[in-house]
Amino acid sequence: MIKYFFSVVLLSVVLTGVIFPSGSLAGSMHATVAAQAFTFAQIAAEDVVTNDGLTEQAALAIPSRNEPNAAHSDSMSIVSLVLDASVTVQLVMLMLLLASLMSWSIIFTKSRLLSKERKLTKKFEDQFWAGGSMQQLYNQWGAETKQSSGMSEIFVSGYREYQRLSERGYANNNDLLDAVQRAMRVELSREIDHLESQIPTLATIGSTSPYVGLFGTVWGIMNSFRALGLSTQQATVASVAPGIAEALVATAMGLFAAIPAVIAYNRYNTQVEKLIAQYEIFMEEFISIINRQLAIGEAR
Repeated sequence: MIKYFFSVVLLSVVLTGVIFPSGSLAGSMHATVAAQAFTFAQIAAEDVVTNDGLTEQAALAIPSRNEPNAAHSDSMSIVSLVLDASVTVQLVMLMLLLASLMSWSIIFTKSRLLSKERKLTKKFEDQFWAGGSMQQLYNQWGAETKQSSGMSEIFVSGYREYQRLSERGYANNNDLLDAVQRAMRVELSREIDHLESQIPTLATIGSTSPYVGLFGTVWGIMNSFRALGLSTQQATVASVAPGIAEALVATAMGLFAAIPAVIAYNRYNTQVEKLIAQYEIFMEEFISIINRQLAIGEAR
């Protein structure tokens, strides 16, 4: 561009000298025009250089939107945030990961157990109220140890005690009924312990995981601000964002461990309470049947 400006200036000066000879008024005008032309050419050249330089700098300063900063994106990924976190935050994340795995293991195990228990309970109730022989029902469910339900175990315990006392010739029916009821209560307590096993662990994970994650978050943010205070560079969002982001990952992991545990605890606790209520109702009905049979025996 500068060469083109100088070429135009030189061409105008030559043409002016040819048209207007020296020594005349036109010659003096020729000298004046030439001088002004050189001056304007220099100014124009400087402007062109300045504009070109600014354009170049602007092109260097403004990155293309089609080319994202890959290094920055990699440094802010979840895996990078976890790996670059402090040792304390990483230990908190490891604890929450183990708690989450334990929670999901209990959830799947308990789901299968309660589903099986409901099916076997329904099967036993259908057979019990079908009007068959109690002795036959006792022989069937007393021999099946792997396919027994809580209700069937309560029945087997009560009927076994009833048979044992009847064979010994208990004359007092009230004592016999109390002994049968005690045997069934003991078996009910065992079944409740079996059904409620590991459910308190879900409650513990659900109630403590958010606070453990919050501890990791507070620790990570504290380290970020300490590092910012010791740094001599200017405080910017980019300098604080990675530390705060990795700290918030701990909170997210705490919620990820807590939410399924709380939902499963409420669900399984309700199902266990329904099964226990069914067991208690069955106990009362079974005692009533035994009492009726004893009353019929006395009448004879």
